[in-house]
Amino acid sequence: MTDFLMKPKIDFAFKEIMMNEQARIGFLSAVLGLDPADIRETKILNTNLRKEHEDDKLGILDVRVSLNDDTEIDIEIQLSPLSVWADRSLFYTAKMYTEQIHAGEDYSAFKKCVSISVLDFKLFGDELGFYSCFHISEDTKRVLFTDKMEFHVLELPKLPKELKEDASDILLWAKFINAERKEEFDMLASRNKYIESAYEQLRVISQSAEKRLEYEAREKAIRDHNQMMYEARSEGLKQGIEEGLERGLEQGMRQGMKQGIEQGLEQGRAEGRIEGIQALILDNLEEGVSKEKTLSKLEKRFGLTQEQAAQYFRQFAQCE
Repeated sequence: MTDFLMKPKIDFAFKEIMMNEQARIGFLSAVLGLDPADIRETKILNTNLRKEHEDDKLGILDVRVSLNDDTEIDIEIQLSPLSVWADRSLFYTAKMYTEQIHAGEDYSAFKKCVSISVLDFKLFGDELGFYSCFHISEDTKRVLFTDKMEFHVLELPKLPKELKEDASDILLWAKFINAERKEEFDMLASRNKYIESAYEQLRVISQSAEKRLEYEAREKAIRDHNQMMYEARSEGLKQGIEEGLERGLEQGMRQGMKQGIEQGLEQGRAEGRIEGIQALILDNLEEGVSKEKTLSKLEKRFGLTQEQAAQYFRQFAQCE
């Protein structure tokens, strides 16, 4: 256990690292382009977003931070590819924004809300670099509509393999989050004192037997989920190819190719439906919705039978 180090990109480990205020200050100053000296204080907030109505989607954020100027920040890590990530980030940031105001207050109560997404997949293909920042602005002149919402995205698969001497702080932090070997951690800690604090926190939590059990449980859940989705895609591709070939033999090569493409598209829609079912189940589990009510929602929204809804619930509830 002495040499064991958690991977910072596993969300459990990242949350624990962000409990260290020096690590928080260093990470936020790098991403937001601030002077660390200008950050007097950071506070960890309750990560459960408030529900206004019974049917509201409850948001549970990975790390939620407030700066000394009352800017609120949501930091999330996502390892599995999720094509709707931008919509999800917008939902949580908007909810974080609107929950600031209470009855009787005017719009001056609103403070800036920032979303920071650390992704272990390419959200924008190769169109952009590993780091991107988005604002709400006018299409042609790029005049800022409001500075009250800001979105930062770090795509870890796009990180360069080698680090230059003048590497930016945000690149050093992204490499730290993506690192797995002690040699990498040592090198990065030697180049940034805030990363050194994060590394020290990582070493401490890695030697805690209790936290290691929580970390390994989370890592297993992520691994099982990825395997399940991989098998579903592989099976769908296999079926599409087999059906395309069979129809090709019966109706000719051209017709068979056309049918194979259609089958592939249908399989894609089916995978999207499965992801929707999984999202509903996991969201309801996070909100503490009863199993019976969750099953009823599945039947209504996806046209499932009671048996099908129960089967999906057993399958996906294990990933939570």
